[in-house]
Amino acid sequence: MTLTRREFLKGSCATAAVGAVAGPSLLFAPSAHAAANGHDTVVHLFLRGGLDGLNLVVPIDGADRTFYEQARPNLAIAATGAYGALPLTLASGAGTGFGLHPSASGLRDLWNAGHLAIVHACGLASSVTRSHFDAQLYIDLGTPGQQGIGSGWMARAMNVQPNLNGAEQLPALGVASRQPAGLLGSVQALTMSSPGDFALNAGAWSWQRTRSDSPAGLRGVNETLGSLWAGSSALELGGQRADRSLQVIARQSYSAAPAGWPNSEFARQLWTIAQSIQFNLGLHYATLDLGGWDTHNGQGTAGSGYHYYQNKIAELSQALAAFYAALDTSGHASRVTVIVQSEFGRRVRANASGGTDHGYGNPVLVLGGPVNGRRFYGTWSGLDPEILSPHFGDVPVTTDHRQVLSEILIKRMGNNHLATVFPGYANYAPLGLVRDFGTLAKPAPRLRARPIKPAAAEQPDLLERLMRYVQEWVD
Repeated sequence: MTLTRREFLKGSCATAAVGAVAGPSLLFAPSAHAAANGHDTVVHLFLRGGLDGLNLVVPIDGADRTFYEQARPNLAIAATGAYGALPLTLASGAGTGFGLHPSASGLRDLWNAGHLAIVHACGLASSVTRSHFDAQLYIDLGTPGQQGIGSGWMARAMNVQPNLNGAEQLPALGVASRQPAGLLGSVQALTMSSPGDFALNAGAWSWQRTRSDSPAGLRGVNETLGSLWAGSSALELGGQRADRSLQVIARQSYSAAPAGWPNSEFARQLWTIAQSIQFNLGLHYATLDLGGWDTHNGQGTAGSGYHYYQNKIAELSQALAAFYAALDTSGHASRVTVIVQSEFGRRVRANASGGTDHGYGNPVLVLGGPVNGRRFYGTWSGLDPEILSPHFGDVPVTTDHRQVLSEILIKRMGNNHLATVFPGYANYAPLGLVRDFGTLAKPAPRLRARPIKPAAAEQPDLLERLMRYVQEWVD
């Protein structure tokens, strides 16, 4: 037999075979019905390639505006006008000194509704690299500076997640073509690029599954799979689990995105996550990528005509706004928290190719019903060249990204096993980003300055690192 997607092997068969030995009863509960979940769901969105955070969250007044325009004479987003930044104000109406890219109107609306918070200058506080591959892996694994741990931070969180009883059909989901690195090591995670692709592809198309025009009595390969694994050996038990994982997805009423939903692959993948939450499958953790942010040249700004970055921001903003609206309508938004981050930011100063090079500190977005939104968190050091100079012209990281994730794990997921999820991380303190599970009070944010680490020069051994990264993923 052949498979339609590698994730069936990596996210189902192999995972289920391990589960057959370990004994977890994931993916075996009865067919689910839509209902408001009694637990929270964390959705981690990784913007791969290095988002230019300064053109998403834009300084619009004061000294930083002057420094910003000087550093980006041809890339700066206008402070006002038809293509000017969308001002971000506090609930009191007071200005923050920042605005969003004009294509991010959906995110602006979430901010104004109090469902979006932004953490300034966030990132890898304890390990500096300009390598996409290293930085992404450090974040996925939750171990900055270390790549050999063999499991992802989200997998470790799942493995120590309280109140899981084994009856959850879909406790963790990676919407991808292969198992995301953040879920490596979990025997409870399922990976699929889309529900329609989560099936075996064996033999002629007409034999793969029973369809409405199939001859009477025909049973397709997908329907026959279970009977092939009738024994009690480890392999056969693993096959049974693989079959049942297929059945779990097949039994759900996954549908095409509704009318008016943004027409992008990323948006359709978010619709898969939204439905998985609404089906009450026990989904606690989900992860999804959006690539294309490595804008070394031809980045574009905002205005009429084609601007690459403008279109990417619109894609992100429209999809997240639709995702939140769908969950809000179905009564699930109050128990979903979304983290949006990239591996690092871009240089403050534009390059000579109409783009930006690899940087350091970057905004992290946190949105959802439990978020104490319409506020900035963390410490903003400003864009004065004298401040940037010790950091090679980059925005310094003043908040460790693990501080953001840790607060959500503790307050929303009831998971305080930080030493397991983020080994080596210490000195956690809540920022006040989210409300405690089951509470309505909105505590004032606690702003904490973190040690500022100098950035490193551009890595000279990028090819070597690329080859090592590729080799790690070959199987």
